[in-house]
Amino acid sequence: MPQSESNVRLRSARHAAGYRSQQELATALGVGVRQVRRWESENPPWPHPDLQQALTELLGQEMESLGFTPPAGRDSRPDPVRRSLVGATVVAAGLAAVPMQSAAAMQPASVAADFEAVTRSHRRLYWSVAPATLHPAAVAHAALGCALLTETAGQTRRTVAAALAESYLLAGRIEFFDLRNGDQAGRTFLLALQAAGQADDSLLGSAILAHCAFIPAWTGDRDAAVERMVAARTYARRGPASAALLAWLDAVEAECETRCGNTRTALHLIGHAEDTLAAGTEHATPPWLDWFTAVRLAAFKGNTQLTAGHLPQARTTLLGVLDDMPATEDKQRTVVYGDLAAVEAAAGDPEQACEYARQALDQLGITWYAMGMDRVREVRRSLAPHQHEQCVRDLDERLYGWSTTVSALAR
Repeated sequence: MPQSESNVRLRSARHAAGYRSQQELATALGVGVRQVRRWESENPPWPHPDLQQALTELLGQEMESLGFTPPAGRDSRPDPVRRSLVGATVVAAGLAAVPMQSAAAMQPASVAADFEAVTRSHRRLYWSVAPATLHPAAVAHAALGCALLTETAGQTRRTVAAALAESYLLAGRIEFFDLRNGDQAGRTFLLALQAAGQADDSLLGSAILAHCAFIPAWTGDRDAAVERMVAARTYARRGPASAALLAWLDAVEAECETRCGNTRTALHLIGHAEDTLAAGTEHATPPWLDWFTAVRLAAFKGNTQLTAGHLPQARTTLLGVLDDMPATEDKQRTVVYGDLAAVEAAAGDPEQACEYARQALDQLGITWYAMGMDRVREVRRSLAPHQHEQCVRDLDERLYGWSTTVSALAR
């Protein structure tokens, strides 16, 4: 139908919401495509109340803004109870409620891809950019995403919400793993989970919930950690989840159990994760799951073997991790050096322990990672019986240099 004889407002709103064809909108509404054609005609019929509600929720605009004219004597304003429920579906605490918009306020569908592209860039930058530098950028980007949620609808809005959830997840990861601020990370992970709910992305929700489990595990609260892992696995079952995601959930739970002193359970979980990765699935791994590989799983295993007192096995595992680790894994390398130092300290070889600790400090001087520094400090505490030996004193000179001490206190 020529543009001059069609409902341009509805067609524009459909495109802005990410429904490129009339069939896509019809499928989302559960109606036939002929019905959508009628609505996009020159004189669209007034929809049934249920379809009015569905249209305004999917496209984010009032009926008159969508090009519809109510029949004589019919109130075009939405039911106040329904409207309050629609407005309440959007999260609070940073994600402002999304009101129905006028046609002029809606962003084009391309805004979703543009916002998503920046999120992807931040994901890659995490592995090389200093956390204190990247964190403000990720938080500011998330604030933009919150604003875009009020100006998008339908598929466009879901895409923005998913990218927003990933941005908040990245910010929370930096807060917990790099800046060691568990309280702030917990609040940020909550925002990430709320945004994932807006996107209806259960796999991303699973990843966020598993990250939430780290926080109580680090304080020895096993019950809270287990509860969050149960929730994470529930979301993963809504999937379909890839082998990598399922194996990572095992690895996270193993880390939590290790922190709570249950190394036998942790090693069983790691074995299950190894089997899961080996078996694989036909489901693709989400692109945001870039923090987990078979090498990372081996690093988890080496740390658990160390904690369990299986020193020869831990040494073998961790040396294999160093051999297999890609050159880009700077942050994880500091953790592995720290764990190897702990192995040698426990084995009664302070000289070798200090050598690995110095290598960890060398790497930390290039790429800061709070988890890596935590490992070095734990090793130094374990070397207290040898603190008068020259190798330990040399380590102290490195550990308590001006730049290292200031960086540690600043964080």
